[in-house]
Amino acid sequence: MRLRTSDVPARDREELWRHTVAQSFVPLDFEFRRDCSGEITGRQIGHVLVTEVTAGPHRAERTDRHIRSSAGPGFYKLSLPVSGRVRIRQDGRDTPLLPGDLTIYDTSRPYQVVFDGTCRVIVVMFPRGELRLPQRAMREVTARRIAGGRGLGGVVCPLLVNLAGHLDEIGGAPAARLADNVVDLVATLYASCLGEHTTAPAPVLRERVKAVIAARLGEPGLGPETVAAACHVSPGYLHKVFRAEGVTVSRYIRDLRLERCRRDLLDPRSREVAVRAIGARWGFTDAAHFSRVFKEGYGLAPHEYRLSRHAGE
Repeated sequence: MRLRTSDVPARDREELWRHTVAQSFVPLDFEFRRDCSGEITGRQIGHVLVTEVTAGPHRAERTDRHIRSSAGPGFYKLSLPVSGRVRIRQDGRDTPLLPGDLTIYDTSRPYQVVFDGTCRVIVVMFPRGELRLPQRAMREVTARRIAGGRGLGGVVCPLLVNLAGHLDEIGGAPAARLADNVVDLVATLYASCLGEHTTAPAPVLRERVKAVIAARLGEPGLGPETVAAACHVSPGYLHKVFRAEGVTVSRYIRDLRLERCRRDLLDPRSREVAVRAIGARWGFTDAAHFSRVFKEGYGLAPHEYRLSRHAGE
């Protein structure tokens, strides 16, 4: 994808910009302070769209009207300024971003993006369901600034900027795997952010617990104690709060691991990956134990399940 407004007459630039944004991202309203000028370049990598947007001062807005007319579950978008100052507004928050910062916002709810001057911004977009963090909990962190100079932000922000600079060099199966890794990194970042809010009521804490579990599911030692520590509560209080789910924390972890394994066993990209390796990927370090609990859950051992689903292809 490549758009340069300088390639068309001035009278056609604004309409071209609106159309390209609607086709590449989601429909938005625009208000330009001066003539519409800019450039958009990008590429789809698996389920992740990575673009670089350079434009003069303007405001982009997604309204309830856009959302009502849109089909599908919506997307998360990340904005990372490379130069200039950008503002993101959503859920009552108005967040200024400087180069090196990052924030996330949700296309299923109204938002605004404001370029205060000429800016260059990396935009990363992917379906909301790919993040595998509770959407209700994610409302706590939309349009909140994450500084790229420290902590996990200092790892994720430079990586995404670097990725945008090497899009033409990535293709084939590695691109799909890289897309998964990008979303996993974003999930780890925001699971950590959700874990910083320690005074939340029980329903919000349950969502936070699920976010932590989803982000750390591949760790063999993940259990109620480590989850409680990550959420800054006692194991006893964790069990009490989680009881409303109708399962224990340990059972929830096990069932989610089995579902991830089941998904990977069906994924054509993982067809050559050994069953044992798939189990280990999601925390089952004992192959015999993995086979036994998988059969209890799905009626077939993992290798039998894989063969039964791929039969006839």
